[in-house]
Amino acid sequence: MKALRSKSAAKLLQQSYASVHPPRVEVAFLLQDWDDAYNVGGLFRVADAVGAKLLVLSGKTPTPPDPMISVPSMGHHRRVPWRQFARHDESADLLEATGWTLIAVELADNAVPYHELVYPEKTCLVLGNEVRGIYPGLLRRCQSAVFLPMQGKGKSMNVHVAGAVVAYHATVLGRPAEQ
Repeated sequence: MKALRSKSAAKLLQQSYASVHPPRVEVAFLLQDWDDAYNVGGLFRVADAVGAKLLVLSGKTPTPPDPMISVPSMGHHRRVPWRQFARHDESADLLEATGWTLIAVELADNAVPYHELVYPEKTCLVLGNEVRGIYPGLLRRCQSAVFLPMQGKGKSMNVHVAGAVVAYHATVLGRPAEQ
């Protein structure tokens, strides 16, 4: 076995997989009051990788063209559609009005392990502030909450890493094939 080094060979491999295993759900992200532009850049890269339809940045979340976003995004911030809203409720209003179901990625009452939820056809993963999580008003708007079971001493992962884990699961395994 040898690694694929050319972009065209890697793209062919990915296209071959995608033709046999299309995404099971559409995914969008809502980033509520993130502090770290590097996390935002990382999530742009994740969003492109999972074929996200939209990234919504609310509150004080840094937005492009912040130079700290472009480093971890590696240019993916130019590929993923995004919107910015000063108010979290306005971002939730837009998403709900366009058919997205808000799913919190949060340690919350009644949260289920991320791999146990059957994700709606249009799933928007809500990811809260790196320290304070999702604010109560926005959390109440979410239809469900999922968490990542941790095996170590920490209670959580980096927010954009958690978003990646849940988004990949939702797009690959999040719904039974027959639905």
